[in-house]
Amino acid sequence: MGIKYLHTMVRVKDLDASIAFYKMLGLVERRRSENEKGRFTLVFLCPPDQADGHADLELTYNWDGDEGLPSDGRHFGHLAYTVPNIYEMCQSLMDAGVTINRPPRDGHMAFVRSPDNISIELLQEGEALAPQEPWASMGNTGHW
Repeated sequence: MGIKYLHTMVRVKDLDASIAFYKMLGLVERRRSENEKGRFTLVFLCPPDQADGHADLELTYNWDGDEGLPSDGRHFGHLAYTVPNIYEMCQSLMDAGVTINRPPRDGHMAFVRSPDNISIELLQEGEALAPQEPWASMGNTGHW
């Protein structure tokens, strides 16, 4: 048996805010695990049509915070998801107060950040949409 993708894990500071953010992207909670002894919660989210556990995002919430945990200097790139309509998704996120760091000027790609500063790449499913305003002339905000 060969290697296969299981999940991406990110540590979160506010579990409720993070779950709400990923639900805005269309992910659903697949399972949750509370570990009283280890004092952490794991929440597994996935696209609704991929509840087989092969496209999971694991949110790890440490009940006592992350201070004091060893830091090994690892860096995280981004999570990437395709969406049916990148303009509608970005507008919905923007209406909810999410900053669009890299707008979908090309009708194909955008970047936003989660409440825990995780970079999320949104890609238009299939062919790029025709450029349209306000996206086509919108500049970048911050970094992604």
